[in-house]
Amino acid sequence: MPTSPYGTWPSPISAETATRAGIRFADTIQVDGDDVYWVESRPHEGGRSAIVRREAGGATTDIGTAGFDARTRVHEYGGGAYAVAGGIVYAADFKDQRWYRIAGGTATPITPRPEEPAALRYADLTVGGGWAIAVAERHRRDAEPVNQLVRIDLSGGSAPVVVATGHDFYAAPRLSPDRTRLAWLTWDHPNMPWDGTDLWMADVAGAGGLTDPRRVAGGPSESVLQPEWSPDGSLHFASDRTGWWNLYRLDGERDVPLHSAAAEHSQEMWNLGLRRYAFLGDGRLVVVEESTAGDRILVLADRVREVPTPFDSFGGAMAVLGTSVFLVASAFDRPTSVVGIDIDTGAHQVLRAPDGPAIRTGLISVPEAIAFDTPDGPAHALYYPTAKDVYHVAPDEFPPVIVNVHGGPTARLSMGLDPERLFWTSRGFGIVDVDYGGSTGHGRAYRARLKGQWGVVDVRDCALAAAEVARRGLADPGRMVIRGGSAGGFTVLMALAVHDEFAAGSARYPVTNLETLATDTHKFESRYLDSLIGPYPERRDLYLDRSPITHAAEVTAPVLLLQGLEDRVVPPSQPEAMRDLLRANGVPVGYIEFPGEGHGFRSAGARIRSLEAELSCFGQVLGFDPADDLEPDEL
Repeated sequence: MPTSPYGTWPSPISAETATRAGIRFADTIQVDGDDVYWVESRPHEGGRSAIVRREAGGATTDIGTAGFDARTRVHEYGGGAYAVAGGIVYAADFKDQRWYRIAGGTATPITPRPEEPAALRYADLTVGGGWAIAVAERHRRDAEPVNQLVRIDLSGGSAPVVVATGHDFYAAPRLSPDRTRLAWLTWDHPNMPWDGTDLWMADVAGAGGLTDPRRVAGGPSESVLQPEWSPDGSLHFASDRTGWWNLYRLDGERDVPLHSAAAEHSQEMWNLGLRRYAFLGDGRLVVVEESTAGDRILVLADRVREVPTPFDSFGGAMAVLGTSVFLVASAFDRPTSVVGIDIDTGAHQVLRAPDGPAIRTGLISVPEAIAFDTPDGPAHALYYPTAKDVYHVAPDEFPPVIVNVHGGPTARLSMGLDPERLFWTSRGFGIVDVDYGGSTGHGRAYRARLKGQWGVVDVRDCALAAAEVARRGLADPGRMVIRGGSAGGFTVLMALAVHDEFAAGSARYPVTNLETLATDTHKFESRYLDSLIGPYPERRDLYLDRSPITHAAEVTAPVLLLQGLEDRVVPPSQPEAMRDLLRANGVPVGYIEFPGEGHGFRSAGARIRSLEAELSCFGQVLGFDPADDLEPDEL
């Protein structure tokens, strides 16, 4: 093997290759008859979300007209953007947010044209014949949007009719198998769905009307998620009342626990359409269980049985056909793919895998789970080493390490073969993925570590994770950098202000001003900061003190800022103000705008450009010349 310093290694995993192989499978997986449906976000089609059908014979086809972009903006983060019944697909088109009936290659609108663009939005349909019940979100000028449940005429012959209203948020309408009852979730400001929700049930009268609505579970300090009906008509749900999202069956007035475990059977509901468990036709329940060790599939029947699979991580959607479950799955050595797994045999088939060349074994980075001490107790991270069997380095050289910060902040980083991660490790970078206090997957008490402490606990834990890998001899402590997006970008900027462990930082669409975020963001997150920081304006002092913009004078390390100009969650004005202050202070700053991109880069051009810009930035700061032919980005 040739000798070359860390960071300078030529790699076959270019930014373009990583993007092509990084196709994202999103939204609900559904089964209709013998056909399986899913949605995939295609960066080389401008980030378009295409509905794909896999027929029983194996043929795979796109559904809808050319250019149809199946995304809904309910809660801004969407999810539940399509439904299938009797071979007919019903889906939202991102361009106008209307729902369409797609049959025979023709898309016909079934919801009315709003007076203002995208002002009427619908998601998460549950189909009841010629009608469906859906989550609706109506936007009004100079007023908070109104969220409700509505009945939609699937023929498009009449306008949607409100069937439930009065709460700030609605989610997960689910019809019973005989279509005589409906279950759904609600929650109200200032709660987020992982804080506290209510589970409701009502009788269905006529063509989707509701009578006798009653609350059957949940409360302001209990997160109930994922209502589902078993084939015999029993209502099931996940609740974190014990500190973990475990499953329960409603039996009259009594909730029956199905499998009590210090593990999660649900996950944070940023998107609609969440399904981490499902029922086989014979009544057996199949659930994805998430723990610090990763994900696994369990069958809950007379006994609890694990289904052996080669996968470490599963997505938030599940569908059933016969004895097989269909999920988005990945492992550290297997790309994220749509797979079917036979529950009885464990055999699996890959229905769709990303495009791109196969990644040879020597380039695959095998993660090591790391626990490190914090004042709140152990915290968790995954360390991905460099591809050391590709190049030699000097025996006294330690690799530069990227501390990677997830967004949310109520979220977590999953284990899987991520082409963008291999983009870095194949060039000689180590990566630390940090599940700082407040992350999901470790129980409610772990999530609660961030209550009132955003900008403190997350920042501290990222610095402690960096110190831990350096202590273990896995990193050069003088060549640590930090990167993250959205809430992760906020943590990056705060870490650069209050810690000196990091030589540079890259922040994608970062929150820089908490006061602005509290007063000028979308409804879903408009009260999120009440729990993360404190009530506003009563604790305005904390909003100012925790804002990166307040601490711009304390940032001395170079910073790269990457921002979509159509971002409605964190508007461009936030990173622009940070850029201007840093430059006025003499801090090297790179700033790149991406027209047409929102909160999260979807197009190939933006994803390629941002990766290459980060590599250029880190090379300049850490003193090496990447082997890639990069567009020069000055800091």
